[in-house]
Amino acid sequence: MAFSSDNVAIFLAVLDHGSFSAAARALGRVPSAVSMAIANLEAELDLTLFERSSRDVRPTESARALEADARQMAGQLRRLQAHALALHQGLEQRLTLAIAPELLSAQWSDPLARLAEEFPSLEVEALSAPQAEALRMLHDGVAQLALVYERPSVNDRESFQELGSEVLVPVISPRHKLALERKDGIRLEDLVDLRQIAIFSRDMEADQRVLISRKLWRTDSHLATLSLVRAGVGWAYLPLRQVAPLLERGELLRIGFAHMSNELRLWVDVVWLNDRPLGLGAKRLIALMQDIAGLEAHPPPK
Repeated sequence: MAFSSDNVAIFLAVLDHGSFSAAARALGRVPSAVSMAIANLEAELDLTLFERSSRDVRPTESARALEADARQMAGQLRRLQAHALALHQGLEQRLTLAIAPELLSAQWSDPLARLAEEFPSLEVEALSAPQAEALRMLHDGVAQLALVYERPSVNDRESFQELGSEVLVPVISPRHKLALERKDGIRLEDLVDLRQIAIFSRDMEADQRVLISRKLWRTDSHLATLSLVRAGVGWAYLPLRQVAPLLERGELLRIGFAHMSNELRLWVDVVWLNDRPLGLGAKRLIALMQDIAGLEAHPPPK
């Protein structure tokens, strides 16, 4: 076989540097070794790759025709070596992240994009599931990490890293009967007997901090909740990050309370099991999430 990882590197170095001596310096070799390697490659291929002069060498049309494939081969070899090194250092084949649906609008995709750049061979799954189900997936070994709101109690098997917080705000459709009647604003006491759309699954109680109304409809998805609110079925606490564009366009109204803040801040955690060693990808993703959370909490000066 004429081409090998070694002579491809030499071939490209000569192309890039324009002489055997410059290529030799770049590769840390003696010029005679580079010249001999090119001569042997030309003999095996029965092609002239470089026109020699007293100082420089010029690539022939044959060399230029082979250049693109040679660079592709060199790139594949670098990726192969990087993948092998990452596996040696503990990179998992696949990383699965379970995400509570209320946090789908949170900053988790940017860290994954950076992770993909650092570990292009790593397979990633991002699965949306109600918080209780996301944690069950974690404990069952389906997911290595879960992105969820803070839990009222701590499980001894779980470790976590706080990533900041999400702000929930009460919203209602401007078409809702109460919104039309209360042009001067909706009061907290008005909500007690007004249907609330609450997010929680069959096997998990909703966070008591967000339950105000006596009348409840339940969903396990923030998208389903948003759809019902926009249809005028009731009101709901939803992430500000998610509803901000709708508020700006007047498609939703933010309910204001007279004597208290209408914001509810819930802390966000990335959770893993302390009795299962994390792979290199999971560890790096946690660190990247911390970086993003730190930038949001302390944005750089403009």
